[in-house]
Amino acid sequence: MNALTGEITTIEVNGNLSLVGIKVGDCHFKSIIVETPDTLPYLTVGNCIKVLFKETEVILGQGQDLQISLRNKMPAEVLAIEKGRLLAKLKLATNAGDIISIITSNAVEQLQLAVGSRVMAMVKTNEILLAKC
Repeated sequence: MNALTGEITTIEVNGNLSLVGIKVGDCHFKSIIVETPDTLPYLTVGNCIKVLFKETEVILGQGQDLQISLRNKMPAEVLAIEKGRLLAKLKLATNAGDIISIITSNAVEQLQLAVGSRVMAMVKTNEILLAKC
C-alpha cells in the first residue's frame, strides 16, 4: 500500500459524500469518500491526513498530451523495475514522495520503460483512501 502524508485543503460535501482536496508536497490529490466532517471529526481543512492507495491502482502514462479524466497526476521518474513474467513492480520518485506501481510486464515493454524514464503516475479519485495522521 502506498502511503503519503498531506494536508486537507478543501472539502465539498453532498449528502453523505465528501470530495476532499489534499496537498502532498507540491502535488494535489482529490479523494471521494463516504464520510462527512460530521461523521469523521478529523476531516477538517488544515488537518494532517494519510493518503493511501494500492500499488495496482497506480496507472502510468507517457507523453505530453495526456487528455484523460484522472485528476490525481504525479510526474515521476522510474527508480527501479522488478520485472516478472506477468507483472512488474516499479519504484517511482514523485514530488509527493516515492511510490510503487504494479503493472503488467507487457506494459513495461510497450511503454519502453527503463530506470530513468519519465512517466505520469495517476490514481483514480475513488481509489484514494484517507486515514488520520
